[in-house]
Amino acid sequence: MALSTSADTPIPVGEVSRLIGGWVDRLGAVWVEGQITQLSRRPGAGVVFLTLRDPSHDVSISVTCFRAVFDQIADVVGEGARVVLFAKPEWYGPRGQLSLRATEIRPVGVGELLARLEQLKRSLAAEGLFALDRKRPLPFLPQCIGLVTGRASAAERDVLENARLRWPAVCFEVRNVPVQGAQAVPRVVEAVRELDARPEVDVIIIARGGGSVEDLLPFSDEQLVRAVAACTTPVVSAIGHEPDSPLLDLVADLRASTPTDAAKRVVPDVGEELTRVEHLGQRALRVVTGLLDREQRGLDAALSRPSMARPHTMVEQREEQVDALLERSRRTLRHLLDRADGELEHTRARVVALSPAATLQRGYAVLQREDGSVVRGPDEVAADEELRARVAGGAFRVKVAGPVVPPA
Repeated sequence: MALSTSADTPIPVGEVSRLIGGWVDRLGAVWVEGQITQLSRRPGAGVVFLTLRDPSHDVSISVTCFRAVFDQIADVVGEGARVVLFAKPEWYGPRGQLSLRATEIRPVGVGELLARLEQLKRSLAAEGLFALDRKRPLPFLPQCIGLVTGRASAAERDVLENARLRWPAVCFEVRNVPVQGAQAVPRVVEAVRELDARPEVDVIIIARGGGSVEDLLPFSDEQLVRAVAACTTPVVSAIGHEPDSPLLDLVADLRASTPTDAAKRVVPDVGEELTRVEHLGQRALRVVTGLLDREQRGLDAALSRPSMARPHTMVEQREEQVDALLERSRRTLRHLLDRADGELEHTRARVVALSPAATLQRGYAVLQREDGSVVRGPDEVAADEELRARVAGGAFRVKVAGPVVPPA
């Protein structure tokens, strides 16, 4: 229950410690798993002190047990070992310290560790962290390589020496971290994230030499696997030897069998590249030479043809054909014009012969009334009616003198 306190009514430290102890006692005994990081077995002492740490998180707790409890597993358990213990939380009031009082300690065997790793592997695979479509290609020639490995280790030496032998200009950003033990996972995760945040780092290599299953456990830790999966920089796993297969190999973009193999897979060999460039140059020269030879042969064959030897012959032949066609077109045009002129004259003669003016020239006249209408018959006029007579030479007025006589 929450206490009702204030600045005017505080409670003593001893009371606070007593209350915390009461709350801790309510938890009861629990089974706890962790890694032993510190172990103190003082000669003659009846109590063994050790520190139990969560290898995936930076959390530790003190553990005490009677020597008789620890002696049962003393031959198989030491610092760095994974254990499962049955303990009851205890609160030491005078110093305000929380610890666990263990009554049973069991070492975690290799078979159990492998079973847990297999279960974790299936869980992460179901999330898609090991999918092939997540793998990123490595750069052909990385300018800067991030290396996460143990300090002054054989793995560091193998990667640096082999990479610089293959490409002397390559540079490294090395992060030396613990590669086994309680501090391995957080330090490796921190180094990977730091290198991934640097834009000049083109690829990251995580390298470690061989070891037992327990030694390589940090590289199968879920926290490290998720940190590598979240990287935007390609990651190469070079852990142990060929038979070793931590979960880091599955999530990395490339798995190298050894640190030396990682250097060979990440950095091209300058000698091989120079040889390849030389071969490509020779191949390009052969291709260009063959192309030029083929074109030269085609040009020679074209120049040897009669049309190229005497190009004016074709023009002269075509000139005669053009002259003949031109003369033919002229004759045809003259014939068409003559025929059209004859047809025009004939039509003109017919028009002249049939025109009213020609009729008037032969002595005929046209009688019109005042309104201009033409008189076509005697029954259309009356006596004493004035008409207008039109002849070839002009027009004059006439008057009907007598009654109209119809034609016989």
